Amino acid sequence: MNLPPAPAAKRYDCRRAPFALEQLDGRVDKSFWAAAPWTDDFVDIEGESKPRPRFRTRAKMLWDETWLYVAAELEEPHVWATLTERNSVIFHDNDFEIFLNPSCDARNYYEFEINALNTVWDLLLRVPYREGGTADSDWCIRGLRTAVHVDGTLNDPSDVDRGWSVEVAMPFAAFDQHEGARCPPRAGDEWLVNFSRVEWDTRIVDGRYRKIEGRAEHNWVWSPMGLIDMHLPLRWGVVRFVDDR
Repeated sequence: MNLPPAPAAKRYDCRRAPFALEQLDGRVDKSFWAAAPWTDDFVDIEGESKPRPRFRTRAKMLWDETWLYVAAELEEPHVWATLTERNSVIFHDNDFEIFLNPSCDARNYYEFEINALNTVWDLLLRVPYREGGTADSDWCIRGLRTAVHVDGTLNDPSDVDRGWSVEVAMPFAAFDQHEGARCPPRAGDEWLVNFSRVEWDTRIVDGRYRKIEGRAEHNWVWSPMGLIDMHLPLRWGVVRFVDDR
């Protein structure tokens, strides 16, 4: 199958964390994150030719010898979530997603999804779905820490929210299924990385949010893919680990 041309990949310098983040609360306005630049605002997964996402999404990253830290800020006037069991298919709710390919070869890459209830799905793919790959949900990020902050009220259609934010701390030691890449990385190393947000159109029925039947989800990403498929790691963005202390 011929694929559309790949858009230019985004790049991001992941700086050293100023100190270890001991407590996560989902807030991204704390001093820990001050030195980390935001990514560009997310765009439609197919690229700039598609309409601009109606809600802003952006992320930032830091690292140290033990942890990869990720934060995200998701503008959302109606924050909702339903899934509470780990390794549910989280993108059936609105969610935030992280994709990591340390070896930069589209093999043995990692996926993480989280909703506004702080429910997660972490999985490993040996090869992309297009090449016959299947998701290994038995694999998990051992030692994972996450937190969500809702700027508003969760699952309450009677008011207007401002959004939700996420903090994630992933131990490098958990990423043990790839080859040919140092983990933890060293300054100057690069990984293929992407971030995604799934957003569903909803309406209010009997005081609850309901997805509108027949409408596909919106896929908003940091580094556009050129088509609706996140599982093409060679089209992800490039994250370079830097140490500018």
